[in-house]
Amino acid sequence: MSIFLKDPGSSLDHAVDWDSLYLEGRSISASGWSVQPDAPGGLVLSQPRLAGGRTAIRLSGGQAGQVYRVVNRISLSDGNSDERTLVVRVEDR
Repeated sequence: MSIFLKDPGSSLDHAVDWDSLYLEGRSISASGWSVQPDAPGGLVLSQPRLAGGRTAIRLSGGQAGQVYRVVNRISLSDGNSDERTLVVRVEDR
């Protein structure tokens, strides 16, 4: 598992590449994002994007010293679903 470091004052884009071999003829029909913990003053998710087999989100804010789990859940054209989790630690850098 990788941990991404982020400064509370930065805004960064993060993406999940759902590899064309993984999709094998299927497409992503929906993509949703969530963050835990979801609290006032915490990590803010904005500008979700879906382009082909790649999903992306902009992360901003967050409290220094806090670790967040950012989850991307997708629905596939064949009715299946999947998810990936990004672990983000906010630190003054």
